[in-house]
Amino acid sequence: MRTLLASIGVVGLVGMGYGMWAVMSPGEERKREILKNLPEANPVRMEETRKRNALMLQVLKDAAETNDNVARGFGGQK
Repeated sequence: MRTLLASIGVVGLVGMGYGMWAVMSPGEERKREILKNLPEANPVRMEETRKRNALMLQVLKDAAETNDNVARGFGGQK
């Protein structure tokens, strides 16, 4: 009897959690609006992001190829 009540309680809690999630999740119209306003939707901004990522990759590649401690930066040298 105790396991039956515990199982019903667990199933009830899971169902209640799913119901709350379904109520709070955005609808299709809201999802389309969110996707339209993402930075990736703007081609100019996307190109800037690609260039910035390429520059960062180049900096990381240069840092990996050197034996110097690049983490010390510019202010650490005396």
